[in-house]
Amino acid sequence: MAAEDARPSRRVRLGEYALNLALRGLLLLALALPYRLRVRFMGGLVSRVVAPLAGWRRRIRNNLALVWPDLPEDEIRKLEQAVPDNAGRTLIEIYSGRQFRNRIRDLVPEGPGLAAVDTARAEGRAVLFVSGHFGNYDAFRAAMSLRYGEVGALYRPMNNRYFNRHYVDAMESVAEPMFARGRRGLAEMVRFMREGRAFAMLGDQHFASGAPLDFLGQPAMTALSAAEMALKYNALLVPIYGIRQPDGLTFRVLVEDPVTHSTAEEMTQALNNSLARMTEAHPEQWFWIHRRWK
Repeated sequence: MAAEDARPSRRVRLGEYALNLALRGLLLLALALPYRLRVRFMGGLVSRVVAPLAGWRRRIRNNLALVWPDLPEDEIRKLEQAVPDNAGRTLIEIYSGRQFRNRIRDLVPEGPGLAAVDTARAEGRAVLFVSGHFGNYDAFRAAMSLRYGEVGALYRPMNNRYFNRHYVDAMESVAEPMFARGRRGLAEMVRFMREGRAFAMLGDQHFASGAPLDFLGQPAMTALSAAEMALKYNALLVPIYGIRQPDGLTFRVLVEDPVTHSTAEEMTQALNNSLARMTEAHPEQWFWIHRRWK
């Protein structure tokens, strides 16, 4: 009986289905446009229409007030526009699949950690790439898969099951394989890591059972799983970013120095510090819409 009660009601399912139809139609409309135009179109649409309707601007403003209370008003307004613009661009880039991947093909990853990753892959040692909802997080995954072959990724299924189906398909068109959070997905992920493969995770969402670690000067509940996996499977733990360039269409993939193995808490704090530095350098590219601090 409890399982039956846990199912969404018919009204909820119909609402999810209708919302999915609207979103799917919008994405198909954008995909009919030439690549450069579609990316700009989706950025503008999400920034000017979706963000105000969804209350994103208020959430961005509240998060900024928490961590940067002295930020000038004109900078806040710029970020209220720029953050959802980046989110819209990222979404349609992921849905562009092969076209997006082809645009990454000639991109050469850079940074002080690249040599260590090359060595680890040559030796068959597992590599765990960790980033955040920053820039386009699939840009680095595409670049790494082009360089090393398969790069696995763990994802949290969307609440809207209808949208989730084609969203996962879109992510898989950029790089494979994908593993859903849950018992089965975690088991598949562990098997993948034990084989000494490369894997990607995002570690910047609120995690209720995580550790209260510092992020941008405020305590934020943070999952320790990436560091724990790196320790358990002797994996290289590497901060990495797909940084959107000023033209809004191209990227720089930055591979930072691997995090030294110590304790899970210390290693995860190092990851938080890395993302904080990147966010301070490019605040418009981090997803301030998240409820990161609760």
